[in-house]
Amino acid sequence: MLGRWSNFAALCLLVLGAVNPAQAGKNDPEPIVVEDPQYGEVLFYFYQDDYFPAIVRLLAAQKQNQLTEHEQQAELLLGGLYLSYGHHLEAAEIFERLLAESVDQEIRDRTWFFLAKIWMQRGYLEKAQGALSNLSEDLPKNLWREAQILQSQIFINSGQYDRAIELLGNWKGKTEWSRYAKFNLGVALVRSGNVEASREILSELGDIDPYNEELTSLRDRANLALGYAMLQEGQPQAAKEPLRRVRLEGPFSNKALLGIGWADAEVQNYRRALVPWMELRGRDLLDPAVQESMLAIPYALAKLDAVSQAADHYLNAIEAFYEETNRLDRMIGLVESGVIFDFFIEQDPLGTTGWYWRLEELPEGPEARYLYLLLASHEFQEGLKNYRDLHYLNRNLESWQGSIDVFANMLETRKKAYDERLPRVEDALARADIDDLVQRKFEFDSELDRIERESDWLAFANKREFENWNEIAEYAAHPALAAGIPEADEVRDKVDLLQGVMQWELEKSFQDRLWRARRDVRQTGESLVEAQRARRQIDDTMANEVLRFDDFSSRVYGLGPKIDNMQLQVAEAMGNQRAFLQAIAIGELQAQKQRLDVYTVQARFALAAIYDVAASGGAAGE
Repeated sequence: MLGRWSNFAALCLLVLGAVNPAQAGKNDPEPIVVEDPQYGEVLFYFYQDDYFPAIVRLLAAQKQNQLTEHEQQAELLLGGLYLSYGHHLEAAEIFERLLAESVDQEIRDRTWFFLAKIWMQRGYLEKAQGALSNLSEDLPKNLWREAQILQSQIFINSGQYDRAIELLGNWKGKTEWSRYAKFNLGVALVRSGNVEASREILSELGDIDPYNEELTSLRDRANLALGYAMLQEGQPQAAKEPLRRVRLEGPFSNKALLGIGWADAEVQNYRRALVPWMELRGRDLLDPAVQESMLAIPYALAKLDAVSQAADHYLNAIEAFYEETNRLDRMIGLVESGVIFDFFIEQDPLGTTGWYWRLEELPEGPEARYLYLLLASHEFQEGLKNYRDLHYLNRNLESWQGSIDVFANMLETRKKAYDERLPRVEDALARADIDDLVQRKFEFDSELDRIERESDWLAFANKREFENWNEIAEYAAHPALAAGIPEADEVRDKVDLLQGVMQWELEKSFQDRLWRARRDVRQTGESLVEAQRARRQIDDTMANEVLRFDDFSSRVYGLGPKIDNMQLQVAEAMGNQRAFLQAIAIGELQAQKQRLDVYTVQARFALAAIYDVAASGGAAGE
């Protein structure tokens, strides 16, 4: 699970790096510069692992053409988000379209590589092969090695063992990938029938000193594969050595213990064979190896002439198989009723969905052990994710349906407020005579032209200056100054001096005051132009507002039927998905039952044979 998430995370981070392809190969790429706010909102939800709201907002922004600066990056991110919900076909369509354009070669190679891994995990071998075929030699070496491993797996899964052997036989290097290459080579050799050639390779892998869990598991798998290959070739003693190297607590231990027991049984050392089989007897009965060991134990005891003990063990096996079959029937009933699926959606129903979702804990009770069996199936896990996603989508639709009433109330409130404010606005507009103000502005322009033409410096005198000028003019016109006496002449000279000084001051500041007046009138004109534009906008808004309200009303009230229709589609899809999961679960549980039935029949026949032998021996003795 973690590996699949890392693939998706790597692909999406690679997509985000496509904002600046030149930085793709650097250790410290430049921060992403978000120029479209809507794209920033999408990234906000993406980085919080809330992929559904990220998809919703991205699609909405695309429909409204709001991602003009991040069009390509948004498309690539949408492809990655589609992958998070398993929509690999839609994602591939986006990637194939965009990767054919002017995308940086490194980004193209990495994207094809991750697509190949995703398709390989989902079992689309042809598509994975096609993606690998699009890789160039510029792919980084570590990814190139992994791509070669993917290629070998495709060859092996499709039965092309010779091609896989040819590819892996020329492997160079001693990296961790070389271990996986050797294991795949050994598997290809075994499946092609060349067990002898695979022995050396698998033996080497089975004796490595692992430094992590993955290599430890690889070592166990190599030893298990080698051991069973030798058993099939009739080499029981040689098979025991690799089988003993398998960890007792690992996922392959049950099958290894069973194989060790059969290796001893092949050389008729039944007493030693009982040791690993008795160890298996106390483990989970759901494991086929454990089930087989419950028949192998009485078989070995019968070979050791411990007939009575063998009969007891056969009876114990029959009883255990019977009880397990009853538990399986109860589990099948829970699956058929759909009760078992409620747990998966009750656990954090509105939490993370999509690829990243993982089941944190299993329900308590005897049924939990069967869920481990079901969840081990990749097909069931993917189907379960889809089921949760559909439930999450249904909850969102319910929430959206409830929001329609809220939107309708908001719309009605705004319409009521508009109707209340409209008369006041119309009255204010009627009192604001902008045309009269424009005419007055033209009159000011004309008056300023006259003042400049006539050099009317007195026109720019302020109130105080004008009062002083009038007062001086009154003194100059006083009759006493025309008396022709020396005192009158002296006063008249002073008045003339005051008038001259004041006129000189006004004439000196005339150009500056004229420029300031023209500036103020020009700014007033600009404000009037803005006022006229705003008035036209107000008139247009008033004319169109009713239409806008009608449009909003039709959109809001039209969403209800659309959501209802989508809810019906989601409910139908949930029903189909539940049926799909039930078919997988019941099929797996029925297979368990059938295997137990076969083992039960075998145990009954063996027990009957023991009774027949005992009865025959008893009659002969008499």
